[in-house]
Amino acid sequence: MKQFCLPVLLTIVGTAACLAQTAGTAGAFARMGFNGRGMGMGNALTAVNTGDVSPYYNPALSAFSERRTASATFSFLAFDRYLNFLSYTQSLKPRAGISIGLINAGVRKIDGRDADGYHTQDLSTFENQVFLSFSNRVDDNVSLGVTVKLYYSKLYENVKSTTVGFDLGAQIQLTTQVSLGATIQDINSKYKWDTKSIYGQDGKTTEDKFPNLRRIGVAYNLPENVALISVEFENSSEKTNLFRMGVEYRFLENFAVRGGVDRWEFGDNATGAKPSFGFTIKNSFNGWTPTINYGFVVESFAPHGMHIITLSAEF
Repeated sequence: MKQFCLPVLLTIVGTAACLAQTAGTAGAFARMGFNGRGMGMGNALTAVNTGDVSPYYNPALSAFSERRTASATFSFLAFDRYLNFLSYTQSLKPRAGISIGLINAGVRKIDGRDADGYHTQDLSTFENQVFLSFSNRVDDNVSLGVTVKLYYSKLYENVKSTTVGFDLGAQIQLTTQVSLGATIQDINSKYKWDTKSIYGQDGKTTEDKFPNLRRIGVAYNLPENVALISVEFENSSEKTNLFRMGVEYRFLENFAVRGGVDRWEFGDNATGAKPSFGFTIKNSFNGWTPTINYGFVVESFAPHGMHIITLSAEF
């Protein structure tokens, strides 16, 4: 049964990854985005250093955090997938910042069958990333940062993998309204699978390298912070090139709406752009600012889109 189930599981998980990220390369779950604000803006936050900053997009951003922020995110996805986030970010006086977080993803209810086609059990797989990000302003308008990421994933029964990767980032405040961000992600990240626990001497060791991502972005805050416009370009070691863009408009001090487009790719292997939108509702009292961020992302090859809900508090 194991000789039948594992290849089927690999096919199903690979299909789910392809639906989540172009080419279905390793670590797709960690490239889908982070929290309701980021995903609602098309994940175009590499250069955004205002509001609820997220070092997930650029390790240099935590130094721009004005307050301590804790958040929890849960999502509703098609194909029995799940995607959850936890994060905490704060500044470290006088010029630094730190952030820690968790990404938890996986697929449930995978139909396990034996060689005769009879159902045996429901299988599942999971992937986790724990990250620690630190940044420091080397100048009033320039910040550099690094993120250390620990991956722990299970493919099938005793087939698990643990790896460490790194992100590097820079952030420059060009003017009071324009900022520039750049980052290199998933340096050294890779999965190493060993199937000897299942197949014995016939088992093999396989390495799946994460694609290395290089991004540069520009963000523009309109006067009086009425609105935010962000665009960015990403190139990868898999020879993909894509654009992202996002817009956020603040109707009131405690209410904002946003929209964006993720994965606007070029080339024969383009999987289609992913439009998104969302909103923020928040209120302040006794030094606390509880916030609800909602994001909706259209997935071209899924029966319905992704719903992302983030509950956070600034204090």
